[in-house]
Amino acid sequence: MKVVNAQQMREIDRKTIEDYGIASPVLMERAGLSVVTRIKQCLDTSVRVLVLAGSGNNGGDGLVVARLLHNEGRDVRVFLISSPDKLSRDCLRQYETAKKMGVRIFTEKLPVSKDLRGSLVIDAILGTGLNKPLRGEIANLADRVNRARVNVVAVDIATGVSSDTGRIMGTAIRAGFTVTFGLPKVGHVIYPGAEYTGRLFVEDIGFPPELLNSESIPLELIEKKHVSLLLPERLKNSYKGDYGHVLVIGGSVGKTGAPLLSARAALRSGAGLVTIGAPDRITDSLMASVLEEMTLPLPSTVSGTVSGEAAGSVLDFLHERADVLAIGPGLSTNGETVEFVLKTIINSPVPVVVDADGLNALSTLGYKGVVGFLNKLRAPAVLTPHVGEMARLVGMSITDIADDLIGVARKFSRDTGCCLVLKGVPTLIATPEGPCFINTTGNPGMATAGTGDVLTGIIASLTGQGLQPAEAALTGVYLHGLTGDIAVKGTTEYAFTANDLINGLFRGFRSLLSDLQSPK
Repeated sequence: MKVVNAQQMREIDRKTIEDYGIASPVLMERAGLSVVTRIKQCLDTSVRVLVLAGSGNNGGDGLVVARLLHNEGRDVRVFLISSPDKLSRDCLRQYETAKKMGVRIFTEKLPVSKDLRGSLVIDAILGTGLNKPLRGEIANLADRVNRARVNVVAVDIATGVSSDTGRIMGTAIRAGFTVTFGLPKVGHVIYPGAEYTGRLFVEDIGFPPELLNSESIPLELIEKKHVSLLLPERLKNSYKGDYGHVLVIGGSVGKTGAPLLSARAALRSGAGLVTIGAPDRITDSLMASVLEEMTLPLPSTVSGTVSGEAAGSVLDFLHERADVLAIGPGLSTNGETVEFVLKTIINSPVPVVVDADGLNALSTLGYKGVVGFLNKLRAPAVLTPHVGEMARLVGMSITDIADDLIGVARKFSRDTGCCLVLKGVPTLIATPEGPCFINTTGNPGMATAGTGDVLTGIIASLTGQGLQPAEAALTGVYLHGLTGDIAVKGTTEYAFTANDLINGLFRGFRSLLSDLQSPK
């Protein structure tokens, strides 16, 4: 499903009306009806309903809601934020109709705390048109609604949330439910806006499908059915060599677990063979832990990290035996190790998944240096930074990145020609060709040590099995979160570990396969 900003949604609305001849009042009527349907499904409408209606078409939607509920005998009151002479044409039409039908409408009067208490509040004040911080009476009203702790249903998007970025514009109404139309907006799925959205319903009110699925919209949610179709096929007449050999380079003294987690995740994700390349000073401890994995001892520095001398043997291994390289987990930022990482990545003849200290090694180049370096790679690469690592890569503050996650991710991918997995809530996958994907799986229990290393192993494994790097990233991120969502039910979010994720991967695959095999 595509995700749009305010301008893209306005264009869809305009084309629907002008090119397809579906009148604006028809769309408004359908929008209001869809909100009422969801309210009746999810909430108690026997309580008093307060509709907060603005002067634009969002307010018109709210007035339709008020009229329909009033016609069912509900106690409905509308507080019109502006005077009737300032309403948009379609909103004015709905105002006049509602008034004729006997709906109680208060004009230029805002509800006070006693009005809100015990009510079901319908937020139809601003919709997607907000482009500046809330101030004055509307800001005070938003705070008053939040303090009242009432059920709130937002029409299209909660007042105060930027539909383009998810930022809170000064303050915002916190909705428990949001009913939006046609497509989700960026502000519904990017935090902190997602937190103010509550449970999101995306309703079909008659927009033409070709407009909703247009390739000109570069952003979309990852859907399970899409991921299921990307799973690599397992042929009956096959052997381990058909499913890729993953080389995981990582580890240092005190950090043996990181590459081991990546390696185990790669095997659990279907890789035929996995080798861990690690400093020879920690190989003995790894040997005590591995079963199916193989090891490649590498020359060490005096501090127990991978030495620069290791590049030659690693590159030989990649040429002769490996199908994909995962590099970074637990490597450290030792200067000699950084040189090894850079030499290995730029000369790798096979696709590379770069994580953790692999990313930190790249960040030593500065942003222009990173761009130039990555554009010279011999093979495709997937980079998997969290926001802190991304900040170091691009030379920006974490706050500035958080304010424009999608823009930063897309620019980086275009500039470098690499697929970017920007880990967070939600995780974004940006591709050099332009499309950007928003993950819909995962939970707070996954905010624990090692889950990023697991993701690295999954993506590398799927790449080794034949998926294109962007496909492997998209599939891996969704599977990673899906597995976490299933596994956490047996552990709770408090007791969840990265090993639970690895051990539960079969359930994630099972869920995807069942979706693939279910009748359409």
